[in-house]
Formats: sequence, structure tokens, C-alpha cells
Amino acid sequence: MTPSGDVKAGRQYAGCYNLSVPTVGKQEYSREQVLRLVGLTERQLRRWEEKGLVRPRSAYEFPDLIALQALARLRAKGVPLKKVQQAVSAIKEKMRDVEDPLRQLRVYAEGNRIRVQAGPHHMEPESGQLLLNFDEGELDRLVSFPREPADKRRREAARRRHREADNWFQKGLELEQTGGPIEQVMDAYRVAAALDPQMAAAHLNLGTIHFTMRQLDNAERYYRKAIEANPNYAMAHFNMGNLYDERGDRDAARKHYLAALRLDSDYADAHYNLALLYQATGQLLSAVRHWQAYLKLDRSGQWAEIARRELEKLYAATVVRGSGAKGAGAGK
Repeated sequence: MTPSGDVKAGRQYAGCYNLSVPTVGKQEYSREQVLRLVGLTERQLRRWEEKGLVRPRSAYEFPDLIALQALARLRAKGVPLKKVQQAVSAIKEKMRDVEDPLRQLRVYAEGNRIRVQAGPHHMEPESGQLLLNFDEGELDRLVSFPREPADKRRREAARRRHREADNWFQKGLELEQTGGPIEQVMDAYRVAAALDPQMAAAHLNLGTIHFTMRQLDNAERYYRKAIEANPNYAMAHFNMGNLYDERGDRDAARKHYLAALRLDSDYADAHYNLALLYQATGQLLSAVRHWQAYLKLDRSGQWAEIARRELEKLYAATVVRGSGAKGAGAGK
């Protein structure tokens, strides 16, 4: 029996349609992409370059994006550009091993003051006089960080990367939910996933965008990354089931739908798609069971109407008409 309803595709966030096809797996970003990601104008970036705050580049890497984002935050908090220049110049003058402060150190605003974090030390410049109260020996210790435990440095670096990854992920969500350009959405998710490879949601959303664009191989790659990052991610298994269902691999689809239900027994969409799959392969009793489970979770709306219609057809075609009538009533 062929079901009359379409498969209800689940997705974590609002969908994107009629998408252009961006380049996948970029390690570098063009100037235009950087302007878009950080939310700058060409004039702003050119001015920062003229002031010596950032170096002109033909291609940008992730540390460049983070440095530009830090500078953008300073300006957004009302820190004068001259004050930022003074702080950067003082760092370069006093810390000889630091060539690009915004790239190598954490420079941030607290109130109307600029602070710099070098290892465990937080330095607060006054009128651009950064580090002038430290003697040469202390400066050398700050530059080399030899006495800070390596594991503590790694933990702090990991926390910083996680925070930055979350910022980029939230930026991707905001762009996606407001209908922003899909290239910007994907760029934001890619940066998040690169900064934190264990961020399963970033991989999942990239996979779903590729799925919507019918780029199934790329979608599968990202869904696998999501499952590897979090094997207990029910939505990742569900989306992988959708992908295999789309390819016609019903055994693999069923495996992932069932995995999603093992992780979340109330996953309504997984019940819906399993009901369709079992119905299409002639496993009618299993289809009835999953239609009933779906209707207990979703009692109204377009998809519930389709589920009821399919369930009624199955009652008419099987020997469980008497017991099925009760089930149909329970779903209303």
C-alpha cells in the first residue's frame, strides 16, 4: 500500500529555500566574506588598516575573524579608536614577542576601559600607558608564560574557543531565522564547527541546509559529524534517517529512525516517518502502531489529519478493524 501523505521532514531551526550553492570546507575567507561575517563596511575595515590596528590581507583565517570581532566589540562598546590604537601600540612596544596583539592576546572592554589578558594576568591601561608599571622581568614572564601550568592554559584556551564557537553558532541561527543570505548562515556555522568540532548542532544545521539543497553526500557528511560529536543526539539520527529514506535505502532509514526513538520515545516525527516506511513496505501492524503513537503526541493540525487518514485506510485493510477503531478514537 502506498501512503498518500508526504514524509514530514524534521529540522531543528527554520528552513531555507531556493538556496545558492556556496563552497564547502573553506579554510580561508575573502575580504568580502569577512566584512559580511563580522558585520563591517569596507570603509570601517580600511580605516582600521590605515590606523595599523589590523593588517591588510588577501585571505583571512579564523584567528583573523576572531581579532576583527574583538575590535568590533570594542567599538560597539564606545571605546574610541584612538584609545584602541594606544593600547595596541603599547602592547607592541613593551611585549616584543607580540606582533599582532588583537590576534595573539585577548583585548576587551570593561566599562569604558580597555583590558588585556595575557595568561592569568589582566592588565588595565590608563590613557594608553599599557604595562608601564611592570618591570622588564615581569614583562618577560608575561610574554613567555613559562610558569602557568600547561593543562590550565589548554583549559582556558578551550573555554575561549567554546565561547567564540557559541557566538558564531548564535549568529548563524539569527541569520537563518531572519532569512539572511544562506552563504552567511553557512559561514557562521562553519566557523562555529571549526572552533568547536564537538558542537553537534552546527554540523547538524549544515547538513540540513545541504539536504534542502539536494546535496545529499554533503548532508550525510555533516550528519555523520553530528552523530560522532554526540551519539545521543536524537535529531541527528532522525535527519540521517530522512536522508537514507530520500535515497530509497529503507533499511538504513529505519535503523536511524529507531535510534532516534530509543533516545527520545516521544519523538513524534520519527513515529510519523516510521509509520510511512512500514506502510510502504507492507508491514501494516507496525505502521498502525507508529501512527497511533504519533497521534498521541500530535492530535491536531495538517500532519495529524494525514496520520488519521492513513490509519483509517490501514484499519480497512487489516484484520484489526475492531481493536483499531478504539485506537483511532484515542487519537482524536
